[in-house]
Amino acid sequence: MSAKIDKLDLKILDIISKDARIPLSEVAERCNVSRAVVHQRVGKLTEKKAIVGSGYHVNPMMIGYSTCTYVGINLEKGSMYNEVVECLRTIPEVVECHFTTGNYTMLVKMYAYDNAHLMDLLNNKVQQINGVTSTETLISLDESINRQLPIVYPKE
Repeated sequence: MSAKIDKLDLKILDIISKDARIPLSEVAERCNVSRAVVHQRVGKLTEKKAIVGSGYHVNPMMIGYSTCTYVGINLEKGSMYNEVVECLRTIPEVVECHFTTGNYTMLVKMYAYDNAHLMDLLNNKVQQINGVTSTETLISLDESINRQLPIVYPKE
């Protein structure tokens, strides 16, 4: 934890991570500070990248994406990672990409409408990227847990 994030910042993060739509005036009330202080702190936390993003999360199933997959990707050379990431960015169905240790160079999370769409994404997009030598696809049958990490306050 950064020394520049104090107890008030942690309390603000704790509150807004549980309910991103909570009015800043209510956050201020719970923290016993003014709304202006909370607004200023949220701005600084955003600048520091302690807060990364905001908005609504759309359920992929509700817009037709019935297949969630994790694709392990092996590269010809690990140094090709950045080039491959830029190519993956052009595929809208790719929602996460991680440089990993273990069996794969990269692990990608992506959504497809159905198995035919998934096969098209794999065969005609992902596997066509220069440097990709192999892929292994794992289909998620159910997402059982999806949550934010808890905010931990330092011991006094």
